[in-house]
Amino acid sequence: MELHSLTAISAIDGRYRKQVHHLDEYFSEFALIKYRVLVEIEYLFFLASKGFFKLPAKAVKQLNEIKENFSLEDAQEIKKTESITNHDVKAVEYFIKGALEKAGAADAKEWVHFGLTSQDVNNTAIPLLWKQVLEFEYIPALLNLTTQLRLLATQWKDIPMLARTHGQPASPTRLGKEIMVFVERIQGQVDQLIMIPNSAKFGGATGNFNAHFIAFPKKDWITLANQFVEDVLGLQRSQFTTQIEHYDNLAAHFDCIKRINNILIDFCRDVWTYISMDYFKQKVKKGEVGSSAMPHKVNPIDFENAEGNLGIANAIYEHLAAKLPVSRLQRDLTDSTVLRNIGSPMAHSVLAIKAIEKGLGKLVLNQAKIEQDLEDNWAVVAEAIQTILRRENYPNPYEALKDLTRGNNKITKESMHRFIESLKVNATLKKELKRITPQNYTGINPEW
Repeated sequence: MELHSLTAISAIDGRYRKQVHHLDEYFSEFALIKYRVLVEIEYLFFLASKGFFKLPAKAVKQLNEIKENFSLEDAQEIKKTESITNHDVKAVEYFIKGALEKAGAADAKEWVHFGLTSQDVNNTAIPLLWKQVLEFEYIPALLNLTTQLRLLATQWKDIPMLARTHGQPASPTRLGKEIMVFVERIQGQVDQLIMIPNSAKFGGATGNFNAHFIAFPKKDWITLANQFVEDVLGLQRSQFTTQIEHYDNLAAHFDCIKRINNILIDFCRDVWTYISMDYFKQKVKKGEVGSSAMPHKVNPIDFENAEGNLGIANAIYEHLAAKLPVSRLQRDLTDSTVLRNIGSPMAHSVLAIKAIEKGLGKLVLNQAKIEQDLEDNWAVVAEAIQTILRRENYPNPYEALKDLTRGNNKITKESMHRFIESLKVNATLKKELKRITPQNYTGINPEW
């Protein structure tokens, strides 16, 4: 069968294609070829700018046109050559040489891919596409999500809510603050992600500039390579490598995104639980079916979908982070196979972010249920009362409150006030204690 959204093996290219199709600009076979072509052309321009040879203006124009408007037809031409060479990077080299011939610059052909091995191209092209997908797609998507969360946190800033530790009623909190917990966690990991360098390898067959140095021993190839990788491509060049990049920083990226995904899984599970507790209702979309058997149901499918996608992404990132930094001696081919799959976990991560955003847009606060839960759990003010009694040096306040509240599910405002009245303290202190309610015992938090 021809490839179609209904015949695709992967859900990324099938069911979810419409939601992540824009990522093919970074992770498809076309994209990898495009970035390889970009690196090869930029390297050719760089050598010409350093006086190794002269590149005619017509050739510069032709190559810039290819670089800026690389087409599917161009990629297909390269794949056709690859079917003969059985080597993907060599096919790119021949493509650029052909462009030089067409531009009347055949004398410059042998400067294409000069002194390089395939991994000098792959290990700059892939870090470059990864850097750009982080900057243009992933980090903006995360920041948009945190903005949405921050807006909800502000909207719900003053909503008191029963907290639960170990699944049991605990000292009250505020709904907005609980959302801000996740805003801070995500932002902290984004800050770490941004600080991890995008490392690249560029140093010849075994990382020593052997071919470069033997041809031009008086050139400072280390400085030249640093300038090309850092100033032209905007990456950070690893100084000591084998034939390939060691991928330690790329693995750090994957590990950081795993942590972000774990935070989002935690968030999805919390929201799912709040929905199950009826703290949130969900907007109903006309025509949608919540359950094939139970007409009344509106399932929290967006948060469940997000959790599933985040789990798949993390499983793949786990392998990538563990595998890529490990290579036999100066090179084996396992990294090449694995690197072709870095788009899959990114796509699942982006899908999850979209699902969470969609789910958040459906939430409707059920404040009455939240207030009822607080009113039904007056025992949670025991902490407040015993703490004030400690302040007043009242004998054994913790024990007194424990005897009253532990295992007693029938603590009410009235029974708590009766207990306060029974205390041998002055009227002013009793009045202070009676002002404490589950609704106002919410502590303080920083402003946001």
